[in-house]
Amino acid sequence: MKHYEVLFILKPTLTEEEVNAKLEFVKEVLAKNGAEIETIVPMGTRKLAYKIKKYERGTYFVIYFKAPPKLIAELERVLRITEEIIRFLIVKYENKKEIAAWEKLSHGIKQSKKEIKPLDTPEIQ
Repeated sequence: MKHYEVLFILKPTLTEEEVNAKLEFVKEVLAKNGAEIETIVPMGTRKLAYKIKKYERGTYFVIYFKAPPKLIAELERVLRITEEIIRFLIVKYENKKEIAAWEKLSHGIKQSKKEIKPLDTPEIQ
């Protein structure tokens, strides 16, 4: 099984019940096709960088999961035809470094920033 992340944005006009129903729908699609859901991260309603289908805001969700590669085509098909989802992105984590990052992200551990060494600049007098 491969490691994946799916981010999707729902229309901001949906009620709380409709948002929960769409989240359950996506979880159901994943479960029916053999995925193991690790974590679901609700990111709330945010302003979009640019208008998408005349919407300036959207409700974001990220789901971390493990699944066989054949699931991705079906997930993509379902997300495309779901009217309430205005955008989505599926990311595959492949090498050991990426999978380690996936493990941290799926458990809510933030990535540490690499140390930035200052440049050696001569003093100006």
